[in-house]
Amino acid sequence: MLGVQTVALCASVVVGILVSEPADWRPLALVVVLFALALASDVMTVEMRGLQISGAFFAVVLAMVLLGPAPAAAMGGTTVLITAPFARRPPFAKLNDVAVWTLFPLVGGILAEGLLGGDTGDPVWFCSVVVLVYMATNVLNFLLIALYHRETTGFRLRSMGRSLYLTMLPSELATALLTATVAYGYVRLGIGAVALAAVVLVVFQYLVWARVQAYERGEELSKRTRELASLQVGLLSTVLQTLSMRDAMTARHSAAVARYAREVARLMGLPEREQELIHTAALLHDIGKFIFPDAILLADRKLTEDEWETVKMHPEQGAKLVERIEGYGPVAEIIHAHHERIDGKGYPSGLLGPEIPLGSRIISVADTYDVMTSRDSYRRPVSSEAAIMELRRVAGTQLDPDVVECFIEMVESGRVAFRHADEADFERELAFERRVADYARPRVAAA
Repeated sequence: MLGVQTVALCASVVVGILVSEPADWRPLALVVVLFALALASDVMTVEMRGLQISGAFFAVVLAMVLLGPAPAAAMGGTTVLITAPFARRPPFAKLNDVAVWTLFPLVGGILAEGLLGGDTGDPVWFCSVVVLVYMATNVLNFLLIALYHRETTGFRLRSMGRSLYLTMLPSELATALLTATVAYGYVRLGIGAVALAAVVLVVFQYLVWARVQAYERGEELSKRTRELASLQVGLLSTVLQTLSMRDAMTARHSAAVARYAREVARLMGLPEREQELIHTAALLHDIGKFIFPDAILLADRKLTEDEWETVKMHPEQGAKLVERIEGYGPVAEIIHAHHERIDGKGYPSGLLGPEIPLGSRIISVADTYDVMTSRDSYRRPVSSEAAIMELRRVAGTQLDPDVVECFIEMVESGRVAFRHADEADFERELAFERRVADYARPRVAAA
């Protein structure tokens, strides 16, 4: 890194000397004013995630366009060199700043000379060139600084582009237009127009400050949202994990139903968001069983009438638990209805046919099949063929016939299976980290 910095700096100095002409340094008053402006504005630096955003950029761009590459490079490098001792930065970082602020003004000055060729008569073309030079060197400056950070801190270039550069882009575009206005004002009115530069500098620094503040507030909000998501979704995951320790059969059954239900939703052409909604509801559909005493939860006998009434409470209790989490209302609705029947004889509300949410109807079929076929179950398992026959027998009364046929197509294709004895399968369906990330996203279309 030290070698690259040194070579870049030396190359910029050599090229700057070679392209320098006496006319570039006149009028001297303009050189002095722009240098003073760059030096003063570099003191008012705004920092954003380790990157320093200096107001001197605007003055250096004016030097590129109004003077030439050599004065611009000298101005940029000297400004940073003078202010470097006061910056709390490592020596390598300071050297990199000097190299970068010598290199990009040189490139910008050469670009401006090549495009303008000394012709400042057409105001539209002149201002367009100023904006182009401003934005081109702005991108170059960012890339050079970002590459340094990537090499020294491991910060990803693409991530920096999205989180930092795109955040500042509106402010940079506005300042580019203001810079073009000042530059053309100088061409038409003389050095007095550069007095506008002080106003532009103040506006630039304010725009930068405002964008940084907005970005940092957004970062803080995003962080708090992720923390809230981790807490709230984590509570549900903890309950499910606890249920797994208390009754592994129920927890693994829920994971199996979730896997089946998502695939059926996909086969039925539901959008990805709906598939995820149904998968989450299936994963949590029996979470209400937490209210069961061990005498019911672990029973290997026929339940009494009172115990059966307690069992029938678990969809409602599970829905109440889940709906407490913001944005999980649709999940709770599906959980509440997953024991309803097409013929209206289900519980807890006795809903009929289309009144039952589609997600609940899908979970009901997957639930019925897994209970019949799993060895990890409270009843003697049957073969897949026997279970399919039973599903078709109750289709139209207990289960939605369309969902049943789609489910059977999925089973017979052999694409989906769940190994109840495999801990990895259970953890994969739980997918805590992904669920937190999903919950933390904006929930505009959650319902």
